[in-house]
Formats: sequence, C-alpha cells, structure tokens
Amino acid sequence: MKVFQEADLVCSAEESALAVRRVAAEITARLADANPLVLAVMGGAVVFTGQLLPQLNFPLDFDYLHVTRYGDVTTGGQLAWIVEPRSDVAGRVVLVVDDILDEGVTLAAIAQRLREQGASEVLSAVFADKNLGRSKPIAADFVGVHLPNRYVFGFGMDVKGAWRNLPAVYAVRGL
Repeated sequence: MKVFQEADLVCSAEESALAVRRVAAEITARLADANPLVLAVMGGAVVFTGQLLPQLNFPLDFDYLHVTRYGDVTTGGQLAWIVEPRSDVAGRVVLVVDDILDEGVTLAAIAQRLREQGASEVLSAVFADKNLGRSKPIAADFVGVHLPNRYVFGFGMDVKGAWRNLPAVYAVRGL
C-alpha cells in the first residue's frame, strides 16, 4: 500500500480512457478490412486489451501469448516463453497488444517469432511507450500514451506483482 500512497500520478484514468479510444480509432482505420488475429501479451495487456477490444467494431480473431523478461523483478532478464499462441499465424495480419514498450526487447522478439511463423504482417499496439532517451529495437505502430523514464504501474502494469488493476498510471518514487 505504501508504494501506491507515495506514487506520482503520471496518466489519469480519464487520459487513459481517451488514449484507448484514440488507439481503437487508429486500429480500426488501418485494420477494419484485414480480419486480423489480435494477440494479447499476458499478463500486462489484460487491462488495455479488455478496454480496446469492445471498441474494435470489425471482425477479428483473438488469442494470447505469455512471454516475459521480468517475472516478479523490476529489471529485465532473459526472455521466457510461457504460452505460445494456439492460433496459426501463417498468412495472417497479426496485431500484438501489450501494456508498455519499455526497452523493446520483448516486443521485438515476439514480432520476430511471429514473422518466422509466417505472419503476413505484424503490427503492435501498446498502451504506453516509455521515453528512455535512446533508440529501441522496435517501434509500436499504435501508442496510447508516452510516459517518462520512471518505474510505472497501473493500467495493467505492475509493481512487484501488484496494482495492475488501477485505472490510471503512477510512477514509483525512488526507483
């Protein structure tokens, strides 16, 4: 509870909802005729995906994958594939939905694997893109909000496994 009480609000619930609506409109404009396969990256993308999907008013297929570099720690480590998508991606337009584009290593690895499996196009939508002040191995095609280079939580992002359920985004003080 202390980490939440001492945190700084960096993106309000209202700003988060507006960002989801804008991203949904951008995705609709680009993919409405593509019948894409939407893949949510568990577990961070749950909140973003849950709010995004009802706003995509076109046919799509949905599945998920689970890959992580973090586990319960706050710095990225080795990439671990926990669950691969069950859906065949060969010949499909695939939209990967994730909570945050931090260093970009995880999202880049996911996109590479999907292309290797034959996806005709791999696009990505992230709720947040963290400004690291340096280049990343991948850029998201659709971005909800840009965040400062701080340890953030809420709206699907966690701090030591907690607070994913918050409707806004907060930054930890002292990390």
